[in-house]
Amino acid sequence: MKVFFDVLHLYYLPQYLPVYQQLLKAQAHVCFIFYKHEAPELIAAAEKVIAETNLPVQWLEDESDALDFYFQCDADWIIFGKAFARMNELNQVKKTALMQHGIGPKACYYDASNNAASVRFVEGQHRLARLQSLYPDARFVDTGYAKLDSLLSSQPLLDDMPLRLEQLGLKSGKKTLLYAPTFYPSSIEMMDKNWVDDYAHCNIIIKPHFFSLTKAKYRKQQALLAQWGAREHVYLAPISDFNLVPFMALADVLISDASSAIFEFFALEKPVVWCNFYKLRWSYRGPFAYRFKARLDADIDYFNALCFRVDKAKWVSAAIDRALAEPLANHNDETQTTITKLAGKLDGLSSQRIVSFLHDN
Repeated sequence: MKVFFDVLHLYYLPQYLPVYQQLLKAQAHVCFIFYKHEAPELIAAAEKVIAETNLPVQWLEDESDALDFYFQCDADWIIFGKAFARMNELNQVKKTALMQHGIGPKACYYDASNNAASVRFVEGQHRLARLQSLYPDARFVDTGYAKLDSLLSSQPLLDDMPLRLEQLGLKSGKKTLLYAPTFYPSSIEMMDKNWVDDYAHCNIIIKPHFFSLTKAKYRKQQALLAQWGAREHVYLAPISDFNLVPFMALADVLISDASSAIFEFFALEKPVVWCNFYKLRWSYRGPFAYRFKARLDADIDYFNALCFRVDKAKWVSAAIDRALAEPLANHNDETQTTITKLAGKLDGLSSQRIVSFLHDN
């Protein structure tokens, strides 16, 4: 069996890697498709990751080259992290699969299937039912969320060596906070400018979204991130730290906003502080507020039951303190049912189910 993974962005890899491990065990041929159209620093980050993980890679110039390449390649399956622009054409000659790169509350989670792959792997019956109702002619398979497999089972991380706090310049024995904001709508610019100083007694890992670190229009976010990252007790993850999973393994508390990280971290039975305040562009405020509502799906309402909710930046510290003191306050049978509904089976076997489907089909 030959399986190709389309890596449009480096941050797609965490979802792919557990499946890759299972494919290697099944003695499948695998190739990761990367693109050269990125900025030089992004190419360098990708090359660093490729070398460290020893990935088999094919480089293409840009997405316009991809269709011709995929038409001519000998792959049995091509797996995408988002809808491919000309998926319908490609489906005429190849089997394609969609593994959405996140399970967050943004509407794009559902919109991605508007250009349907041969099959989409889905996380849980709730989302499967919604997708099936929206796209009755498409094929969906509930496999669970492969990204979390290494944390939900005895399966090791790809490098077979869990990350240690000391490797990040942080201190073992201290509580560790993980701030993982998304790029838009984001809480970064709304946070107290000196919030990290209130937690010098803790380690702080800041893992921003890839776009917050790489896109020029988020310069203000980059300035704040650099300011916070300069503190001795803070580790600011660079773009080559593409995977949130090792940081989730280290952290005691997650702080996030409109990110799938909230569902992911809660699934690990750890506490989450939800920053329900965002820096919005003028085109998303006032009479244009409908655009903000359209960007977020109703699934964000589930955050209320799962998280320590914070509606103003000045209340973040109180929520963090409570999360540290009562880490299981929001974990009960009801919320366990909710997270299973949203993230699917939490048995660490999602990637095995995906590989089994690929092999059988």
